[in-house]
Amino acid sequence: MRRVRFLRNPLATEIGDTVEEFLQILGGPASVFLDGRDTRRTRALVTLLHGNEPSGLMALFRWIKSGRQPAVNCVCIIGSVEAALRPPLFSHRMLPGVRDLNRCFKPPFEGAEGLLAEEILQILRVHHPEAVIDLHNTSGSGPAFGVCTHLDREHDALVSLFTERMIVTRLNLGALMEISEHSYPTVTVEVGGRLDERAHELAWEGLCRYFDRDRVLAGDEPVWALEVLQDPVRLHLNPGVTLAYGEVPDSTADVTLRQDMEHFNFATVGPDEPLGWIRGDLRSLFWAQDAGGRCVLSSLLRCVGGRLYPATATTLFMITTNVVIARSDCLFYAVPQARVSP
Repeated sequence: MRRVRFLRNPLATEIGDTVEEFLQILGGPASVFLDGRDTRRTRALVTLLHGNEPSGLMALFRWIKSGRQPAVNCVCIIGSVEAALRPPLFSHRMLPGVRDLNRCFKPPFEGAEGLLAEEILQILRVHHPEAVIDLHNTSGSGPAFGVCTHLDREHDALVSLFTERMIVTRLNLGALMEISEHSYPTVTVEVGGRLDERAHELAWEGLCRYFDRDRVLAGDEPVWALEVLQDPVRLHLNPGVTLAYGEVPDSTADVTLRQDMEHFNFATVGPDEPLGWIRGDLRSLFWAQDAGGRCVLSSLLRCVGGRLYPATATTLFMITTNVVIARSDCLFYAVPQARVSP
């Protein structure tokens, strides 16, 4: 059964006066098609795969309200509308008891979220866009960055429409961007924290460049030079491990991370910088694997007298102090060292 609602060239008067009214009008997942000045080509924008990440939807709402026409056709897919509408507005990553939609873009496409992911992929196949941008907010506060599965000029060009930082990952999580190697150049862009006005503005500025420019792939001059981080590792809690954030160890938690952990987003943290406190040994509390499935925990963390430290100088990102998200997704990503792309 088809779940996605289709709209074509909605008028500013048809989408409500606020983003919340726009969501209520949509009611559920939607695909908004905008005819371009050049109707021979199409680009895709995907946003709100997580219901607590509003910046991309806000930018799309603002574009439709402006009455502007994009350079080429744009198919805009809006994912977790029901989760976004669940009070309080834009506070639920997904509805209770359902899978993370951005972990469902690989077979088997099971359950409601798997079927929705499969339908989104079918929409993209029908339109065969020249590029796909998946707009997100970070779980915590931090600078913007892009993510892709391999490094080339096309992915560089897409990320540079929004930000100067790019992550190149081989992790296979079932995220939308992982279709890039098989279909069309696809990048995820994390514009910053969901409550950050600068993140909303960055989403708008980047969307305008993506929609307005005649060319957005190889051959265009990037907006800025990119700093590239390659092959990040995700740090996870083991099942049943309790977590807290604070300025001192929490006696009720197995792991207490520093309350100010978000300040380390995209910082290179030295091996003598304490990250928090733990009760127990590392392997009983955490797990971390590289893209090849190898355990890399010992090269990532060390413990001295119950204090937790990086094992070596490491760049951290996607840090959140939201316990629910940290437990269900990951604590953070880590890369030994950053480099600037040529």
